[in-house]
Amino acid sequence: MYNNRVVVYTSGTFDMFHSNHLKMIQYARGLGDTLIVGVSTDELVCSYKRPPIIPFEERQAIIKALKYPDIVIPQHSLDHTELVKKLNIDVFVVGDDWQGKYDYLRDLGVTVFYFPYGAGLSTTSIKKEIIDKYEELKNQIDHQPNPDVK
Repeated sequence: MYNNRVVVYTSGTFDMFHSNHLKMIQYARGLGDTLIVGVSTDELVCSYKRPPIIPFEERQAIIKALKYPDIVIPQHSLDHTELVKKLNIDVFVVGDDWQGKYDYLRDLGVTVFYFPYGAGLSTTSIKKEIIDKYEELKNQIDHQPNPDVK
């Protein structure tokens, strides 16, 4: 707490921004007075999964354009110990695909919420759908007769 204000932190890659990203940020906004949103840098993301489709600067600009965050910062590490101390974070919100990963923050007095994304929509599912549609279209084109060949 800082100046009697509850400080909430949420973070993510926010690649190919979609409605579940927005829902988590809205949820985090409702848990306190000041909302800080961390956007994972490209280097951080590449340390544990495939590179994002959307570059860091663009992902950060999208989050900054939202009305919910008070502050948007780069996220350089998955260890939030120092960040919690430096920014006086009281509440930490992350998607439930990270269930249990941030329980250690409770030892620092932080309330941790794992936001349930729900089934269906994710960046991974969007990427898969794009690839599937591309393959389907490619297969249709590849099997068309060529009128110039006799």
